Order: sequence, then structure tokens, then C-alpha cells
Amino acid sequence: MTTNEKIAKLRDLMNERGIDLYLVPTDDFHSSEYVGEHFKERSFITGFTGSAGTAVITKTEAHLWADGRYFVQAARQIADSEVILERMGEPNVPEVTEFIEKNFPEGGCLGFDGRCVSANNATKYLEIAQDKQGDLYTTEDLIDMIWEDRPELPKATTWVLEDQYSGETMQSKIYRIRQAMKKKKCHAHLVTSLYDIAYILNVRGDDIENVPVFLSFLLITDDSIIIFTNTENWPAEVLAYLNDNGVKLYPYDMVYHYLKSVDLADKTILIDQDIVNYNLVKSLPGSAKIVDGKNPSELMRAIKNETEMKNTRLAHIKDGVACTKAIKYVKENVGKVPMTEITASDYFEARRREQENFVDLSFDTISAYGPNAAMMHYSAKPGSEATLEPKGFLLVDSGAHYLEGTTDITRTIALGQLTDQMKEYYTVVLRCHLRLMAANFPKGVTGANLDVLSRGPVWDMGLDYRCGTGHGVGHILNVHEGPNNFRWRVPKGTNAAELVPGMITTDEPGLYIEDGFGIRIENELLCVAGETTEYGDFRHFETITYCPIDLDPVIPEMLTEAEKRTLNEYHAMVRKTLKPYLSDEEYAWLVKETRDI
Repeated sequence: MTTNEKIAKLRDLMNERGIDLYLVPTDDFHSSEYVGEHFKERSFITGFTGSAGTAVITKTEAHLWADGRYFVQAARQIADSEVILERMGEPNVPEVTEFIEKNFPEGGCLGFDGRCVSANNATKYLEIAQDKQGDLYTTEDLIDMIWEDRPELPKATTWVLEDQYSGETMQSKIYRIRQAMKKKKCHAHLVTSLYDIAYILNVRGDDIENVPVFLSFLLITDDSIIIFTNTENWPAEVLAYLNDNGVKLYPYDMVYHYLKSVDLADKTILIDQDIVNYNLVKSLPGSAKIVDGKNPSELMRAIKNETEMKNTRLAHIKDGVACTKAIKYVKENVGKVPMTEITASDYFEARRREQENFVDLSFDTISAYGPNAAMMHYSAKPGSEATLEPKGFLLVDSGAHYLEGTTDITRTIALGQLTDQMKEYYTVVLRCHLRLMAANFPKGVTGANLDVLSRGPVWDMGLDYRCGTGHGVGHILNVHEGPNNFRWRVPKGTNAAELVPGMITTDEPGLYIEDGFGIRIENELLCVAGETTEYGDFRHFETITYCPIDLDPVIPEMLTEAEKRTLNEYHAMVRKTLKPYLSDEEYAWLVKETRDI
């Protein structure tokens, strides 16, 4: 079926049920950022394959909301359909909730799968419906009724992340969570975030590509730990590990029935309603009291322990070796041997797979040449990938999971001749990157406070990039995690998170010129304690990514002396760190690539 044919079939189902608007988010039952193939309903109904976005289908129109990372990609993918692109954050573009409120007819009905919308978002939609004397329809998944050959729910295998890699036992984490529950006077805590569940239990899986988690719900009470999941393909040693830790196992879908049980009647339950889905909350007994608050484990996993920090540095050394070898190969062989975006990406992956304790890529590699790099989350496809030539830029954004930790790095590689504008813009992006890397700041400062350091040089030119400057990085979990980030836009009703020692955040400014080129430079920064002065406790960043930044496009005269010093010190650290792992030829190349400027 074409996109328009799918939308027509959906409208038939909507008309049969008296639904005026149907919401299709990019979510599984757990509010995950990346979802398995089974859950890609928004992609199915619109044709847009990006990792984020929301569709709203009315009786006469179809709208798709996408953020700045995907404006170019989304426009191309929906071009042959009736779908209208709503560019989020642009002037006069309504938010999804505003659009629904404006287009909700008196006495009308909004439909969506209540398992794929958070309780807090659903509450907003319910208020709109009630104001219009209307209703919600959340008991059926209409997309499922028209999606032929839909992929089945995944059935992951799992494995235990041993203490030597996690740095803290499951029981210790459960104890800390129960202490947080006591402070909030809660008898139970329902956890549906797959990242939190994997972190708490020290168990990893493979239900989502590149994200080592498993579909599950977790209920922690004063005296019990219950997981709702499918254990069909789980190894005996994982089941034994959970049994030894007193964990009870129930089928995945049983969670809705269990929550209605007498066990939770009159109990106070800690729930993050920004994550927990609407149907789960509706399943709770009427006598249960909900305390809406962040999962304690979110901040716990964001602040890496000593073992995680030590191991993550080791993971980045392996990653730096792999990426350095790959960059050397690309720069030396472009124009000499056939090379495409995909073969370059494959070379990066192959060098990573050679490293000890490699687990998986942490996300699909973005290998984008020329104009393709203007799409922040471009994905090269066989048959349409660009051929690399000895000119212009190749942008490679890549990363991996090792048993020691997770990595995320971007390098923009000069393949040969560059225009003056390319060099100027590359140098400006480098300045943005270096300024944030060198930040020194007092306790209490947030990523929103520091974002201006990075954006200053591009703002001075009247330019910007339509995304955050950086995100938190999970520990063998989702490569993107919160609450820490570098982003000056703070969503309504939320507070920017303080940057705390132990947090790892990416530093990845860029510039993206549609139909021209894209530039991004990314390292990971570990927040560490600094000196204490009469003005308080200060903090700064330790850069834990070890890989050369291409100097060929740099215009040295554009850099301040402080920026040059930061760059030269970084490259000296890269040389020292990687030297033991490189051949004489590779190290000689690295010395040249990291020369002082």
C-alpha cells in the first residue's frame, strides 16, 4: 500500500468508531527513544523513518511533526503523499497538543493506543476532550488492524552485566531505590523505562537494535521485586541469577491484570507519569494513590560510579584506536580505491569489532558525504549511497558498546579540496567544541547554562544548529540518556539538570547547510570535581574521547590563543593515550594529524 492508501484505510476504521483525530506517536509501551520494528507505527503510516516524530490523522488531513534533525529527511520521505510536515520549533508551527485542541470538534473523539502514550500526555488530551464535551478512544490499536505482515514482538535473549563492569550489585541498587521510596512514603514503585530496568537488575538484552535492553515492566515493593517479561529465550544462568536475588517473574502482558489486583489496593505507588503509559495507570485500583515523580534510578545511572568511569575510559581507548585506524584508511585511500558512504561505515565497524569485549554498535552509523551530511541523522541505503571523492567532507557519527562502556563520537573528515566557506564553518564549529570542552563552572550550573559557550561562535555569525549541543550517555544502555544535556531550550514545566561529577555528556556542535554540506565534531565529556574557592566548589570536564580532530580544514588565525591551547593539549593527550596500541606507521600518521597549531 502507498502512504495515502494506508491513511485511507485508517480513516475507514476511525469513521466506524466515531474517531475524529487519531494520534500515532513514535513510542513503544515504555516511552523508549528507539523502538523495535514491531512498534514503528508512525513510520508505517507516514513513510518517515526518523527515530522521532508524531503523526495526527484527521478525517481530511494528515500531519507529521519532526524536529530540526529531520526536516530535510522528512520532507523527502513524505513528498509523494498527502502528509503535511510540521517543522517543530519553527515560527507559526503549533505543538501537537495545540493542533489537537484547535482541531478537536465539539463532542468529538481523539483516538490512540493507550499503551503507547504516557499518562501525563494522555491527561492533557483528556482535558482537551472534556473541554469539548468529547472523549478519548484508547482501547484499540487501529494501526495494527491495517498493518499486514507486522513484525512480531521481540523475544530477547539476555545476559548478566557482572559486578566488575557494573560497579554495584542489584541488591545495592534496590536498597537505594527503597530508601527513596521511603522518603516519598511510597509502598511500591512501578518502573517501565527499559533503561532503568536493565540498569537496576544488571541485566542486558537485545530487544531493540543497538540498545541492549529487554521488554519488561518492574514492580518494586517494600518486600518484593517482580518482573513482567517474556523469558522464552533467556539462558538458565540469567534465570538463576534473578532467582538468587529474590526476583519473581511473570508474563509480560500480565502487568495490566496484576496492577488491578488487591495487592496494590490502598497502596501509595511511585510512578513517573512522563514515562508510564496511560493504560497502565488506568489499570491501578481506584483506591491506590499515585505519587508522580522521576524514577530514582534515572539519576543513579546518570552519575557513573568509579568502576563505570574507569571502564568507560578503557572503552574509549578501544574506540579511539578503531576510529583512528579508520580515519587514516579513509584519508589515505579516497580516490585510490572504490569507496562509498557504506564501505567507509563498514570499515569503522570492522575496526571496532576487532576490539576485545566488543558487544554491538551503540547506534546505526551515520556516514554522510557532501550534501547528505546536512541531514543530521542521514542513513545511507544500498543502491543510493554516495561515492566518496577526494574533495569535500565525510561526516561519520558512530559509536559502540563494549563490556566496559558505551561510546559516541563524530568526526568530520576532509577528503581533499575544500571551499573557503567549508574551512570557515569547520573552524567555527571547532571553536564551539573547544569552548565547551574547556569550561570551568561552579556547583549548581546546568547544561542549559553552559550551552551558550558552545553556540556563541555560530550565534555571532547569525547561524545556529537545530538540535541540542549534547546528551547524556548510558552505560551499556541507550546511547542517549538524561537528565544531563547541553541544550538552552528547556521544555515547559521542567528544570534543567545540574551537572554533577560522574555525569558523561557529549559535546557535539555543528553546522548543516542544506544541499551543501554538514559539519559536526563530537567528544564525550566527564564532569569532574575541581578546586574549591571562596566562591564555592568548581567543576570542569575531562575529555574521554581519544581520537584526532581533523586539522586540514582549520584556519588557525580564527582560533584564539586559549582555543589553540585547548586543542593542542587535547591532541597531546590523544597521542600519549593511543601510542601503546598503534603500529609505528599508524603512530607516525597520528603525530602528523595531531600537530600543534
